Amino acid sequence: MNKPAVYSHEWYMHKALQEAQIAADAGEVPVGAIVVANNKVIARAHNQTQTLTDVTAHAEMLAITSAANHLGGKYLTNCTLYVTLEPCIMCAGALFWSQVSRIVIGAADPKRGFSTLGKPVLHPKTEVIWDIASDECTDMLLSFFKGLR
Repeated sequence: MNKPAVYSHEWYMHKALQEAQIAADAGEVPVGAIVVANNKVIARAHNQTQTLTDVTAHAEMLAITSAANHLGGKYLTNCTLYVTLEPCIMCAGALFWSQVSRIVIGAADPKRGFSTLGKPVLHPKTEVIWDIASDECTDMLLSFFKGLR
């Protein structure tokens, strides 16, 4: 595999995949997220619903909170969220309120992803980029669930 160029969508998605691996190693569904501002990672998170006994502890939710704390404000304008799996409706709602400028998604979630609603749920100014390192993101999830069966 060729190494992705620094500051490319693929490079940042690999940072999110590192977070997803931390989740998998902890027995969590392997979803990772990072928030980037001015080419700098300002927040990292992974699923922690089991660890924190909290159904809202999705990677995206934790990354939003961490990024907002870093910036000292609730809005993530001029920020990009990289996430290995399409956000669910709950996370999409939080992303709407955060006014994140861009979301870069690894793998689609045809069962629980926000796009299953068939209508806009993200902020109208949010740009969405799909299928970055999608094979790696999908493989990690499939491998995790195969190991549970």
